[in-house]
Amino acid sequence: MPNIVLFSGSSHHDLSQKVADRLGLDLGKVITKKFSNQETCVEIGESVRGEDVYIVQSGCGEINDNLMELLIMINACKIASSSRVTAVIPCFPYARQDKKDKSRAPISAKLVANMLSVAGADHIITMDLHASQIQEEKMKACPKIQVMLNFRHLSEPK
Repeated sequence: MPNIVLFSGSSHHDLSQKVADRLGLDLGKVITKKFSNQETCVEIGESVRGEDVYIVQSGCGEINDNLMELLIMINACKIASSSRVTAVIPCFPYARQDKKDKSRAPISAKLVANMLSVAGADHIITMDLHASQIQEEKMKACPKIQVMLNFRHLSEPK
């Protein structure tokens, strides 16, 4: 049975640490930096071969940078032969853009779901979806991604 490796994106390191503490895990080593042209560079600092990888990265704050960092981290783990990659995204990016409200308007939430799938995400754990149709659209767009709703806040261990 594969082990769990938990990585934190740069969007909310405190949340990632609380998840790790609650699960009795150490956060995996990851180095994130920006090149001079503002491209994101991510290096996974340990072997993930055959492991179940969870990446905690929120879609708040610098949304585009955080999303790109998450996509790169997912892809890096996938090409490093991880068994499964789960993206833990408390605030799903572009969730408010979940339907076509004008002609020629994109459904950006569906695009984000497709990008996560193409990057290599096997599962998504999220909450704070803007509307119920997002889940339906994501499942149609990317059937291999399972969206888990109503993810409760982490309680302190007793």
